Amino acid sequence: MQDFLFYLNLGWEHIISLDALDHQLFVLALIAVYSYIDWKKILILVTAFTIGHSVTLALSILDVFRVPSAWVEFLIPLTIVLTSLDNILMKNKKQILMRANYYLALIFGLIHGMGFANTARVMIAKSQGITIPLLGFNIGLELGQIVIVLAILILLFILLKIFKVNKKDWILFVSSGVFALALKMTLERIPF
Repeated sequence: MQDFLFYLNLGWEHIISLDALDHQLFVLALIAVYSYIDWKKILILVTAFTIGHSVTLALSILDVFRVPSAWVEFLIPLTIVLTSLDNILMKNKKQILMRANYYLALIFGLIHGMGFANTARVMIAKSQGITIPLLGFNIGLELGQIVIVLAILILLFILLKIFKVNKKDWILFVSSGVFALALKMTLERIPF
């Protein structure tokens, strides 16, 4: 149980800490087109991300493949750039965008999972099974994402209901801001 709680906390910190800006921006861009009434769809969406994340993490820990960390650090903000750009370009096609987001979450979750793989590979000893660490880490990650999503949805509710912000303006504002931050991160991390 102690191992499980250790990895649960590690997963939580992986998404909640101040060093996790890339994951937080990705979640923000991913759910920007949704409303607080879409909470079930959003939970499925972040779970799709967690599934992709955990598949790659497991394959990396098992040493099925390795991707140079410089490329991973470049690809992670690139996924955020693409997600936010998709929001901007598809802002008038919300239903298509919402369906596409499930695939983006799963596929980009695969890339984000590589970001923690090198650290996890070192932490999980060969003699230790990967089931408890992966389960704990991914539950912690999922709980952290849910907290971030709740914070965003509360902010969105306040903006839309109290301050009467236009939903399309919200999507454009958030997606443009996330795009700018992620593009800066991407350009700073070009591996070639």
